[in-house]
Amino acid sequence: MSDGEFDIIARYFDRHVAREDVLLGIGDDAAVLSLPANRRLVIAMDTLVDGVHFPKGTAAADIGYRALAVNLSDLAAMGAQPEWMTLSLCAPVSDPAWFDGFSRGLFELADRYQVALVGGDTVKGPLAVTVQIAGTVEADRWLTRAGARPGDLLFVSGVPGEAAAGLAVIQGSLPVTSATRHLRQRFLRPEPRVSLGRCLRNMATAAMDVSDGLLTDLDKLAGASGCGARIDVDALPLSSALLDTFARDACIDYALAGGDDYELLFTIPPQRVVELPSDVACTQIGVMTEREVQCWRDGNPFVPRRRGYDHFDM
Repeated sequence: MSDGEFDIIARYFDRHVAREDVLLGIGDDAAVLSLPANRRLVIAMDTLVDGVHFPKGTAAADIGYRALAVNLSDLAAMGAQPEWMTLSLCAPVSDPAWFDGFSRGLFELADRYQVALVGGDTVKGPLAVTVQIAGTVEADRWLTRAGARPGDLLFVSGVPGEAAAGLAVIQGSLPVTSATRHLRQRFLRPEPRVSLGRCLRNMATAAMDVSDGLLTDLDKLAGASGCGARIDVDALPLSSALLDTFARDACIDYALAGGDDYELLFTIPPQRVVELPSDVACTQIGVMTEREVQCWRDGNPFVPRRRGYDHFDM
């Protein structure tokens, strides 16, 4: 027998968290939270739609994990500490096994970052998940896209392109190897760079996460900062998993335009590079300039095949 709406909430999502700042959580019309002194509230929200943001048939646990991860990445880009979330879940049927898997994936990541689920909504309809996340940041320390200046060095964390390659692996049903397993996991289970973002708030001039493609997102950062950028394509950190699975030109395309990595793209003055933390690999891929975002490869201007993803550019 399937559960009703309130049974689903009570069974899979109503967790009593030991947080003194949650004055009133799930079970009432709204949550009541206590904001720490001398901190600012940072809020982000993302919606994941079946067949658009993840392939149909994706495991429920991976959907739950990913729904929170993409929101944590937004807070990481702001240098914020995640605290609370709300969840709006639209599901076509009441399937206990699916809800169990989804909640396990969601809370696996929530528990790691001590994020409390404090409210939301559950409705029937086409599968879609919306998470709104709230965090805090010191009163004068948040990051934005608008602070980069010509001469700042351009860095990216991790390995951009692996997630898009992982989606291609899934959609193309490529043979299972250690490389393709790694790429699949990078799409299904992105690693939000929360600790890196917290460090960058003290040294970076601008930052954002890579969700729609490195070039598209760099266009946004450069535009907000009123400057340009020069990317050294040869400096892109292409992993062995990428190069073992796809041709180099395809790997470069994934790295520049693939998106879904949720790595951090950030700028930093040259003299502060020594302060970068060593626990997350960060690679300098270029420099901010006076105007235009340009790519160079082998010492020559390079025109990429595409720049990234736009929901409505179809």
